[in-house]
Amino acid sequence: MSIKIIQFATKSLFFAGVFTTAYVVLLGTVLLHRDSTYKTRIYPHVYANTANFGGKEQADVLAYYQKINEGLSRVVITIEYKDVIATYSGQTLGLRYDASTIATQLYDIGRSQNWPTRMVQKATTLLGLGSYRLSYKPGYQFEPINEQLELLSTAYNKEPKDALFDLKDGRVSAFRVEEDGVELNTKQAIQTFEDSLLHVTESNIPQHIQIVVEAKAIKPKITLGEANNFGILEKIGEGASNYKGSSAERIHNLSLAATKFHGVLIPPGDVLSYNKTVGDISVATGYKTAYVIKNGRTVLGDGGGVCQDSTTLFRAALNTGLPIVERKGHAYRVKYYENDRKPGFDATVYAPSVDFKFKNDTPAHILIQVDNNRATQTLTFSFYGKHDGRRVELSDAKVYGHTPAPAPLYEETPTLPRGVTKQVDWAAPGAKSEFTYKVYAASGELLQDKVFYTAYRPWQAVFLVGTGE
Repeated sequence: MSIKIIQFATKSLFFAGVFTTAYVVLLGTVLLHRDSTYKTRIYPHVYANTANFGGKEQADVLAYYQKINEGLSRVVITIEYKDVIATYSGQTLGLRYDASTIATQLYDIGRSQNWPTRMVQKATTLLGLGSYRLSYKPGYQFEPINEQLELLSTAYNKEPKDALFDLKDGRVSAFRVEEDGVELNTKQAIQTFEDSLLHVTESNIPQHIQIVVEAKAIKPKITLGEANNFGILEKIGEGASNYKGSSAERIHNLSLAATKFHGVLIPPGDVLSYNKTVGDISVATGYKTAYVIKNGRTVLGDGGGVCQDSTTLFRAALNTGLPIVERKGHAYRVKYYENDRKPGFDATVYAPSVDFKFKNDTPAHILIQVDNNRATQTLTFSFYGKHDGRRVELSDAKVYGHTPAPAPLYEETPTLPRGVTKQVDWAAPGAKSEFTYKVYAASGELLQDKVFYTAYRPWQAVFLVGTGE
């Protein structure tokens, strides 16, 4: 029994060997026959991207990509960041496929010098067992694009700035709110461009490739909240006024007074007094003689123009939603305060009797920072502290009750030579002004509800007429 089994197994192996040999011979014959038909052609099932070049000549590949390259030469490429746009053509960038290399590589599938690789590739393609897909994208000249991205980076990249907060003698001597840095993502821009070049085909040639450069924020290491112990986190309000048309003396005085407020800290619950903060205003403290309102007349006096500061401070306190403790409008309409606002948003001071005061009812200290822009002749007071969610409703001024200025007054004076006339006061029409000021807490509670009313007298022009010899 065991001998018969062995004989049967031996016969089975013999017939299996014969069958395998026959199959190999048959397979080889089929491969040789099919191979002979592709002597100068690319083997079947060979793709470049999505295009099937099986059975094509290398010349067909060259012609195919020549047509695509002609289309690519007309493509418009733009590199854009904000309002800066650089434009290139595909021809300028040398945007094209390497058709010769592609044709050679496609033809080489199944013709490798490595025998096992060659046989596997031939069997796969000729017998339809699978396909070979080679991926390509157009080449281009990198330098023009890189040069533009470097120019943009130089112009717009910005290092982050840490917050500064240095205290000296009770005032903030160095202050800066932190600033985010900016870094252009040039690597992503290049990747976006190259991704747009993937799988360009004869029927899918883009007319325009748009490269939008993105920027990312770089955070500073020290924030304002980390730089101080006064609870100051952010800007909470500001006020501005324009002093265009002021004399050199007036500009000197308002600029000097502004320095007295720069860096001032107001603790929670404290009332700031303009007169107390600015101190003595006289020639002895550096002020110059300029026109002031005194005893119903505009006359030369020490520190003329400092009301520009009290007016700006008043506007900053209003915009921040702070309680106004004391405020008085000017006796007549002053042109400087109407450069950018209607009448009524001004505050006069005259020590010691007339002052401007407001209260810090916020949960943190308030820091005052002053910007005096000589180029635009604009004075700005900015308040930094901590927002508590309050909301300000400030109406526009209603101006009514207009009255014309009186006729000019001519006064004789021996201080001027006979025949000389000098204007020392300027006409201004009278009017009444009022605006409403409401402040709501974050909860909706009404914190302030006030009407600011100002009555401006009509003002007379005054001329001095010389009688002196």
